[in-house]
Amino acid sequence: MKLAKGFWSHTLVIVAVTGVISALLFWLHWLVTASVVVLLGIILVLFMIYFFRDPERPQVADGSVVVSGADGWVRCVEEMPEEKYLGVNCVRISTFLTPFDVHVNRAPIAGTVKALGYTPGKHLLTIQQAASEYNEHSSIYIEGRRTRCLVKQIVGPIVRRVVYWLDEGQQLSIGERIGMMKFGSRLDIYLPAADVNILVKKRGSCVCRENCDCAD
Repeated sequence: MKLAKGFWSHTLVIVAVTGVISALLFWLHWLVTASVVVLLGIILVLFMIYFFRDPERPQVADGSVVVSGADGWVRCVEEMPEEKYLGVNCVRISTFLTPFDVHVNRAPIAGTVKALGYTPGKHLLTIQQAASEYNEHSSIYIEGRRTRCLVKQIVGPIVRRVVYWLDEGQQLSIGERIGMMKFGSRLDIYLPAADVNILVKKRGSCVCRENCDCAD
């Protein structure tokens, strides 16, 4: 099973901390407590293996298709302007991730990485509309042959780190791994509204503004 970047650094911290604590407890002859710490360490390591899993995805040959950038629930499909990178009216598709989803992010389109950005900010609940604008996030702007897209990796109140594994000018194929969000968060994809025909639908209730297209 393939594991994503960052697995070993996180796992070694867990092993080191639980190992030191359990060794100290064994030395103090607190055997039951030490055994509990060892068991907790094993459970956390197993969770890390599950969380950092990085399964292969089917190759997409159709260049006119835009694929999802993340596993999770599509909770909002909204039309709105995006001025900083795209400069046009866009469709924003918001995907929410739980700790049980695959957290490796992928390129929605093939193209060139034209800009990368990081914006510090708040840690609002990612289900809130304001999270996209005000929460800490990274921005990945990709230009393809048929269209362009902006990918935002957005942190929440628990998630404290999002990473991308890219350089400006890098060429991407559709579905290529671009980064990871650690322990549940939100991924927004912006696409020029004039370029795309949106087929995806939201799942569950939406908390967007009144002009949101999420209504059943």
